[in-house]
Amino acid sequence: MDKVFIDKYFFLNFSALVVTTGIATWVVSLIISNAAKAIIDENGETAWILRFIFTILGYATVFLPCYVLIHLSQRHNLHTLGGCQWRLLRLILTGTTSEVVAETDISSARPSNTNVQSLYQKALSLFYCCAGLQVSYLLWGILQEKIMTREYIDGDKIERFTDSQFLVFVNRILAFLFSGIYLLLTHQNVHRTPLYKYSFCSVSNTLSSWCQYEALKFVSFPTQVLAKSAKVIPVMLMGKLVSRTQYKNYEYTTAVLISVGMTAFLLGSSGDKKGNNVTTVSGAVLLCGYLIFDSFTANWQSALFKEHKPSSVQMMCGVNLMSCLFTSASLIQQGGFFYSLSFAARHPIFIMDCLLTAISSASGQLFIFATISKFGPVVFTIIMTVRQGLSILLSCLLYQHHLSSLGILGVFIVFLAIFLRMYYAQQHRKRKREREDTICY
Repeated sequence: MDKVFIDKYFFLNFSALVVTTGIATWVVSLIISNAAKAIIDENGETAWILRFIFTILGYATVFLPCYVLIHLSQRHNLHTLGGCQWRLLRLILTGTTSEVVAETDISSARPSNTNVQSLYQKALSLFYCCAGLQVSYLLWGILQEKIMTREYIDGDKIERFTDSQFLVFVNRILAFLFSGIYLLLTHQNVHRTPLYKYSFCSVSNTLSSWCQYEALKFVSFPTQVLAKSAKVIPVMLMGKLVSRTQYKNYEYTTAVLISVGMTAFLLGSSGDKKGNNVTTVSGAVLLCGYLIFDSFTANWQSALFKEHKPSSVQMMCGVNLMSCLFTSASLIQQGGFFYSLSFAARHPIFIMDCLLTAISSASGQLFIFATISKFGPVVFTIIMTVRQGLSILLSCLLYQHHLSSLGILGVFIVFLAIFLRMYYAQQHRKRKREREDTICY
């Protein structure tokens, strides 16, 4: 009885400490946010910097209490204690509510696929995946540009939606529901990834999406799409400087081609947006932020796959769960829910746009996992590269973005470089396999 009493007493004190940390962080964040609101109103063009700071403060109200929770738990081995009150703690620290994590027979967890698919079945499956990716992400691209750049009319009142954080929240909560339902309906490996490890890539993932939405206030959608295509350039630079990675000649050549294509496109479409210096710099910084955060997300997720071996849908569910917690805390702190719901009440069509954006984003993630698992990353990359080209074309047609001949040439050079990169990478892997086979014989 004494042990039970001490266990409950310790649990209450532990919970009180974590809650106190959360409240203190929340109060400090609110004070800083309210003190800076006047600055936001005075600096229209650079207000995104302060919005970014407020977003980070909002995330801190979740992150810091969780840090205290994890630090104390690992220090005192609290997750090893018995009792139902420690189950959530075990889930956060070990990825399972069981006190002993059982080894998983991965071969039995995954359905065997001994039957060889016919050519017709493979073609039909490829068409299904390709159509799903194209429809999902083309619709998502068109709608995100509409929401962030177009005006909503309510009688005599004309206004634009400005809260990027709310769009991120809607996308993440629907993606969490999609992946959660999928996990309930299918057989998966035993989940062993500590929930807190999802938080790091969740923060970078939500910030990359936030930068992506904010950038549309300063640059055109075609510019944003091509900037994403040029992600390979900062990745190579970081790899060379940090990891001393050696690259092939074709990788350097295609990186230079992408740089030339991007320069030609920007010069050929310079009149497309209201082009003052602040706007140009703000758009460029936000796009760089997107690339940095997105690169971190991919690397962290890759490390989690290697260490804990979750399925892709488990990863999707865990990351989106943490993203919902971070974005909801930030929205509550900044009054984003009230603003967004008020905006939706004045413009009912906005509700439909948000729902379609979230549905297309969530379904697109599921199609990504299906395509990679069935046909591999090369086929997936080709499909998505075609999608990027179609996105630029549709954006120019629907929203009248002006592209000069130089801009069109720049788009062509970028996509040519991407396809050349994929082709030579495939040839390099083929020659490497042939050499290995020769050595084995």
